[in-house]
Amino acid sequence: MTSKRSKKKTRSSDQPKFTAKTADKHTLYQLSVQEPATEVRFISRVFSKLRGRKPWTIREDFCGTALFCAEWVKSHRDRRAVGVDIDPGVVRWGIEHNLAPIGEPGDRITIFEQDVLKKVPGKYDVTVAFNFSYWIFRDRATQLAYFKNVLRSLNREGIFFLDAYGGFESQQTMEEPRKVEGGFTYVWDQSEYNPIDHSVVNHIHFEFRDGTRMRKAFTYEWRFWTLLELKELLLEAGFKQVKVYWEDSDDDGEGTGTYRPRKAAENDAAWVAYLVAEV
Repeated sequence: MTSKRSKKKTRSSDQPKFTAKTADKHTLYQLSVQEPATEVRFISRVFSKLRGRKPWTIREDFCGTALFCAEWVKSHRDRRAVGVDIDPGVVRWGIEHNLAPIGEPGDRITIFEQDVLKKVPGKYDVTVAFNFSYWIFRDRATQLAYFKNVLRSLNREGIFFLDAYGGFESQQTMEEPRKVEGGFTYVWDQSEYNPIDHSVVNHIHFEFRDGTRMRKAFTYEWRFWTLLELKELLLEAGFKQVKVYWEDSDDDGEGTGTYRPRKAAENDAAWVAYLVAEV
């Protein structure tokens, strides 16, 4: 089964490029988890349908290496992006590898090295929080405060996009490997799940064709949030409407990569969905 904790699809290659000694974990993460071009198209399609125009400005919370910011401005010369992240090491890596090659940060991309709970200057068409990063907020009060901060960052036609994962397999301890182009394997490790408080510990490992491994390249200590909880918190924060965009399936039950608004869905073993919250 293709990993539902990542929207990235399985790929393979006959030419191994990586080993545990030579690989950079941020490069591996971008190759195995992120698909910024796909998400830029999704945001553009949904925003245009809901607002009747293209989105131009975006704020990416928990931007990490700012790969999404880079893809956003590359998609149209009039687009601008702001990235927010608290980790200076990851921000520096992103500037060197993703932004400097396109002459940023500068006129089109601005990076704020700070907590996403603090005020960020400006108003934006779109704010995003992807790869379940906001699950780091493990109590209701903090999550609500974050959503209120996002609402303040949006203009009068603004939309907040965030993703979530779930399904009954998501509440089980398990490891799920997936081969990735370049000759390595991405392993999603659901190491701990507490059914009482919904705390989870997840790891990402990488394994290579030469037999070497990069264990616990990334570790996430999160609260497992349900879609209903998130919808209720977004509405309480002041968003007027929240829709869940669910992935379409083909005749074999495999995901097509197209997400549409749904009010009901099959109880899949594992899934990724988007929440779209309108100002």
